[in-house]
Order: sequence, then structure tokens, then C-alpha cells
Amino acid sequence: MFGGFTKDECKKHYKLKRTLGTGSFATVKLGVHIKDGTKWAIKCIDKNALVDPEDEEALETEVKIMGDVTHPNIITLREVFDTKNTFYMVLEVCAGGELFDRIVDKEKYTEADAADVIAKVADALAYCHAKGIVHRDLKPENLLLTSTEDDADVKIADFGLAKLLNADTLMQTACGTPGYVAPEILNVQPYDEKVDSWSLGVIAYILLCGFPPFYDENNAKLFEAIKAGDFEFPSPYWDDVSSEAKDFITAMLTVDPKARLSCADVAKNAWIKSASTVTLKVEQLTQFNARRKFKAGIAKVKMLKALGAV
Repeated sequence: MFGGFTKDECKKHYKLKRTLGTGSFATVKLGVHIKDGTKWAIKCIDKNALVDPEDEEALETEVKIMGDVTHPNIITLREVFDTKNTFYMVLEVCAGGELFDRIVDKEKYTEADAADVIAKVADALAYCHAKGIVHRDLKPENLLLTSTEDDADVKIADFGLAKLLNADTLMQTACGTPGYVAPEILNVQPYDEKVDSWSLGVIAYILLCGFPPFYDENNAKLFEAIKAGDFEFPSPYWDDVSSEAKDFITAMLTVDPKARLSCADVAKNAWIKSASTVTLKVEQLTQFNARRKFKAGIAKVKMLKALGAV
């Protein structure tokens, strides 16, 4: 990888259209295949920005992993192109956008809807875990929908922090997003695929009540709460949520990873198999989603300023 071609092969096969998103190393553009007219999300990675050898290694791992997985709830990687200055990843387009955005737009959302999403994501993660792959950065931004239709499938995206786990080794690299990171990572302990279970538990909690189980503007206090597994089901927000759902959350947000529910076992859980059809309130989720978007916007502006783009 990263040999560098003299011609931009990607642009010979795809017309690059509007920008879908930006990050510190990459811009994602809508791409239209010139021959068949199909639409794809093309991640254009600035190779000059990959100044740290670890960044290049992480990209190689991401490409290797995505090229090795085929699952209905994981974004498809069609092909890659390597040029002198840019590395292109041609990815499946998820026209439905982020999962949380779609939920707050819906008139009705039930426990059963939440359980269906969690079951699909857990199945995809279990598939990865069986192949020795740990995602390590599961969060709302990385759960996308294939379309705006009600029956749209959810897809896991962004394997940029994913890692291949050898059978006899545990990982120790500190990574992830603060509110979703597992306690064993914060405790600088060796960890395994159960870190993904924890992150999925946090997402399930938010889906059911509209706010995270662990929250503090002070990261030190936030991390202490996570390490202690210090969360509650406060009234009135959890009053109408079933006891089975609360039991599921508790099983996922168990500090001891050995006792924590694995993604492979999620499908057998009582709540997943027979979740209530009681409608959930989305007001709190709407507010949380708005704050999340606002913070992401601020972070993006800071990043652009640091790069001298604004």
C-alpha cells in the first residue's frame, strides 16, 4: 500500500460530487461510477496529513479489516485507489444519515424498535469478534442508515480505530470516545472485544431514555463514574421503560468484562427477544442529539482553525 501512482485512477472511474463530510485527515464525497451510474461515498484521505507512522498503520488496518468483512449491517468497501497525494476508499452510501437523527424525526419510536437496532449492531459486532476484529469506537456517529425509509437497515461505519485481536493477546492502547469508552480501557488494563459490548450498552441506554448513562463536562469526573459503573435509571425518564430493558442495560454496563454480556449473547437476551411495543419519548433524545451536533460543530471549527482552513 501507499506505492503512489502517477495518474489519479479514482477519477477515471468515478465523478466526485458534493462533500458529504470532513475529518482531520479525510473528506468524504459523493461519487458516481462513470460506467454503471451507481452512487458511492468516497473517502479521500490526504496522505500528506499522515505524518505519524501509526496513522498510516491504522489506515492499512482499516482497509484490511473492511476488505475482509461482509455483513448486512456493516458498510461495504467496494475498492481502493492509491495515488501520490491521496488514498481513496470507495464505500457504500448510507443515504439515511445518522441513526439518532432519523429517530428524532420519527413520530413514533418503541422499545421494540430500539431492541431491533441493538440486535442488528450486536450481530455485526459478534461477526467481527469471531474474526478477531474489535471496533473500539462504537458511537452514534458511526451508526448510519441505508435510506430514509422506515425499514432502512442500520450499518456500522468507520473502522479507523478497529484492531485485529490475536487469539493469545489482549489490547492495551487507550482509544475511543469519552462517554462510550469501557472502564478497563480507562484503567489502563489489557482488554478484549467486550469493550464493544460496553459501548453498545451506552448507546442502548441513550436510545431508551434520550441521554447518556455517564455524563460530566469534567472528563476526570466522567471517567471516575465510568470506572465505578456509577449509573442510574432516574425517574420520570425510566418510569415507563420495561424491567427487561433495564436488566439488559445492566448486563451490558457491567464493570467486570468477564461478567459483561457479550455481543454474541445479545440475541438470546429476554429483552431483545420480546421487547415492549410501548412508545418511547424522544424529547430528551432530541435535546441530546442537538447538543451532540453542536459540540461536533465546535470541534470541527477548532480543527479547521488549527489547520489554517478558516
